[in-house]
Amino acid sequence: MGGGQEEPGEVPAEKRVDESWKSSVQEEKTKGDSPATGRTREPLPSEPDFSEFISSLGMQALVALGEVPHPLSRETKTDLYQARYLIDTIELLSKKTRGNLSAEEALMTKELLYELRMKFVRKSGAA
Repeated sequence: MGGGQEEPGEVPAEKRVDESWKSSVQEEKTKGDSPATGRTREPLPSEPDFSEFISSLGMQALVALGEVPHPLSRETKTDLYQARYLIDTIELLSKKTRGNLSAEEALMTKELLYELRMKFVRKSGAA
């Protein structure tokens, strides 16, 4: 009886699984809508790409440097601590992936780091 065990001869209760959430998730994926923001999202690439990942970190660093407005608030603010953290993260990834990147990926990462460092030095000198 108690403890979830069945008595001999007792028929177990039928388990029901609510799978209605699957259709709503699939519908959201196909529409590409973001309920949280009310904005339409771009579909995600089919596979993660190193260059796109590094570019997204670079874009975040540009936002933190005040070079680009924040994509949601449209405000331009400088946060040198955050910018430094992102630049250091890109550098870490560059070191950890050395020898495993294509020539294009390695060059893009090197050039991105150079540009971000120069912008950081200019911003931190002005602060």
